[in-house]
Amino acid sequence: MFFADVLETEGLGNRGYLAGGRRAAVVVDPPRDIDRLVSAAARRGVRIVAVAETHVHNDYVTGGLQLARLTGARYLVPAGAAVAYDRIPVADGDVEEIDEGLTLRAVATPGHTPHHTAYVLEEDGRAVAAFTGGSLLIGSVGRPDLVEPRLTERLARAQHSSAHRLAAELGDDVAVMPTHGFGSFCSSTQSDGERSTIGAEKASNPALLQDVDTFVGELLAGLDDVPAYYAHMGPLNASGPDPVDLTPPRPADPEEIARRLADGEWVVDLRNRVAFSEGHVAGTYNFELEGQLATYLAWTIPWGKPVTLLAASAEDLARAQRELARVGIDRPAAAAVGSPADWVRPGERPASFPRGVFADLAAARKRGEPLVVLDVRRDGERSAGWIEGSTHIPVHQVHRRLDEIPPGTVWVHCAGGMRAAIAASVLAASGREVVAVDDGYAAAAEAGLPVVTPDES
Repeated sequence: MFFADVLETEGLGNRGYLAGGRRAAVVVDPPRDIDRLVSAAARRGVRIVAVAETHVHNDYVTGGLQLARLTGARYLVPAGAAVAYDRIPVADGDVEEIDEGLTLRAVATPGHTPHHTAYVLEEDGRAVAAFTGGSLLIGSVGRPDLVEPRLTERLARAQHSSAHRLAAELGDDVAVMPTHGFGSFCSSTQSDGERSTIGAEKASNPALLQDVDTFVGELLAGLDDVPAYYAHMGPLNASGPDPVDLTPPRPADPEEIARRLADGEWVVDLRNRVAFSEGHVAGTYNFELEGQLATYLAWTIPWGKPVTLLAASAEDLARAQRELARVGIDRPAAAAVGSPADWVRPGERPASFPRGVFADLAAARKRGEPLVVLDVRRDGERSAGWIEGSTHIPVHQVHRRLDEIPPGTVWVHCAGGMRAAIAASVLAASGREVVAVDDGYAAAAEAGLPVVTPDES
């Protein structure tokens, strides 16, 4: 009897898989921190005999090469992918034996990338699961615009064809097990569910319900911003990532923290946004560990700039280091554990700034206070509606566009509060008076703030 275990990487919205039989298993699209997979295989009592990549990933650093080297497994990479290391090039129709009666069949599914390949797990000749990577997702498909702008429409049409091929060749009961779609920006839209089958996708997925022109038009119109760090992931994965190093970073004392800030380096406070607003080292940035830390820090920080981490506990620090390594931020320059009282130099006091909700903003406007409303949502979110008179700068651009923000106290908001906290910390570090709006965007209209919708603009 086969098994197919899911390995969640929630911070990036991705999944890897360990699938096999009684004695052996294959890993599909492994994250960089492969110790989790080695442990999962040990719990199952199976040997990893193959590691399969559906494509050269654009959103995280793969652990596939290192896992294959560590375990001696066969490393399966699509033949069309240009990589700089030895692997088994996989072409459409190739079959790899995994365990007795259990095989993995490659199915060419271009669209997310030109070389994208799905893998069908077959037990005694019957398909039981399809590892679809960035091809057919749950209710969606992988975005086609991450490789080359000139290829985007062609790849979107290929996504439609690939989805139809999978639906035509596989039975309705075959499990659909994608890599993307659970928060990853590699997905064209986010998945509505946790699990699916070919039959369920036939009934709900636009790629299988719409004609190709309608599908391509809507797909391309709905594409949102691409995280800047994606530009570095593909080349890293193609050249062969180094093994991950999760040994603790060197401790930093208050003098070193101050020196690194003075040198223009990034010092990142990982505590929750409430604690940060109440007290922090002046000049530090707040990227919550409980938010999408890896995505938003890697998206925002100038690539290669040293980063020092501040955490409430050693456990939080280790977790953050693991998350950042998954996107190529490998070794923090230094780190400190504790609270702001431990991180400021003797005689200095922690900085702070206020938080509020949209009702507080409405009241401040009514009093005629000189203020600026800064919307840090993405372009796609903003296009559905915005607070009248607000300035719009997506959160990942705020640190580069500070001079575009009008004078006055900046009330910064997003859709829920996490990104507003990031932007508020950047603004406070630059010397601006700021209020972080920690509220759901729907409350803006409820508070009486004038909201513009596209039809009214």
